[in-house]
Amino acid sequence: MAGAHTLEFTEQNFETAAKGSSIPVLIAFWATWCPPCKMLAPIIDELADELAGKLKVGKVDTDACPNIRDGFGVNSIPTLVILKGGQEVERFVGFMPKKALLSKIEPHLG
Repeated sequence: MAGAHTLEFTEQNFETAAKGSSIPVLIAFWATWCPPCKMLAPIIDELADELAGKLKVGKVDTDACPNIRDGFGVNSIPTLVILKGGQEVERFVGFMPKKALLSKIEPHLG
């Protein structure tokens, strides 16, 4: 369920791949049973492709990765979190159209 530039974050790779990133990271918390997550998935994949090199994009399956989910206090999905320098700088909950999502992400890319 990932595009060419979309990573699948797991309990095993999360610390290095997400928190250790030198560029901002967008984490999409989702689950296979979540209809809004399925609507958001292609938008996340498009953003990953369009912003490759400026933004690292990865998905966390909340059912498969409860430690990551709980570590971020995710109670509703989809939840999107932006990390800079390994720290959370912004969070959005729920489906968001691509244009609106991009307007929230762009300030963190500079």
